[in-house]
Amino acid sequence: MTSPYTGKEMKLVYEPRTWNFRGEDYEYIHTAYLCEDTGEQFTTCESDDAGFLQVTNQYRAKYGIPYTDEIIAVRNRYGVSAAKMSAILGIGTNQWRLYESGEVPSVSNGRMIRSIMNPKVFLDLVESARQMLTEKEYENISEKVKKVIEQSGAYHSEEYECRRVFASSRGAANGFSATSLPKLKTVMLAVLQECGEVFYTKMNKLLFYVDFFSYRQRGMSMTGLSYLAIDFGPVPERWDKVYSEFDEIHQELCPVGDCEGNMLVANGVADETLLSDIERSIIHTVCERFKSCSSREISTISHDEPAWQKYHETHSRIPFVEAFSLKAI
Repeated sequence: MTSPYTGKEMKLVYEPRTWNFRGEDYEYIHTAYLCEDTGEQFTTCESDDAGFLQVTNQYRAKYGIPYTDEIIAVRNRYGVSAAKMSAILGIGTNQWRLYESGEVPSVSNGRMIRSIMNPKVFLDLVESARQMLTEKEYENISEKVKKVIEQSGAYHSEEYECRRVFASSRGAANGFSATSLPKLKTVMLAVLQECGEVFYTKMNKLLFYVDFFSYRQRGMSMTGLSYLAIDFGPVPERWDKVYSEFDEIHQELCPVGDCEGNMLVANGVADETLLSDIERSIIHTVCERFKSCSSREISTISHDEPAWQKYHETHSRIPFVEAFSLKAI
């Protein structure tokens, strides 16, 4: 971005700040462009949104309020319109639609939304709201919810698989990203499509940069993984489970000097519908930056990151706030 005063390119600056949201102070990293000649700072809609998301994600985590994507998913799961969902829950006519657009629910409404993730709870609410629905609406919604209840065994199995692969539930530890196996698989396949087959070591670093760059750009990581600072650089926690989870990504033993290393090879295509435009752009930016790097080179680069240097002696989990200290991208 160029300065409106001098026409010169401005540099990005990151500053810790406090944002008062609903009467409480939350720490976040403010992103702005600095005009060095005037000292003025300028933000974009994207940087403002990312800052707001850093704050509201903390608020949601503190009070158990579902995230926007979870609110969208629960309605889609039951096949109910936004207007009908508002009517069933007894909230304002357009309130559910606003929640799906990013407005943060009140604590009471947020916990009610979380409760209806249990289909039996939602079915009770549908019964309570029967007089507000036509007979056909009531029958269609009830039938759909009952089918969800019948399929809840498979749903809980998916939840178990997520807990087996992901080291932490959604929150600060994983950059507030949903833990989704289809999404994780898609990101890995997208990386392999851009970079070609890669060794474990390189994929460890590529996923680290994708997630931390995503957090810096939009206030949320992408894969749901958390990361440790070990001797060889940042790695996803439970990386061994991550790389053996998907049939579409297989491993090959390849010679590396006098030894052998595990190579990850794509055996499928990324489901692009699971990625937003900004997520595709982030993956592309990271892959373009490191595509030509060997495993050793990207590992050396990661050792220069404060995100690794501060935590590697204790092999600690790397906080996502370190996204704003990235040097390589």
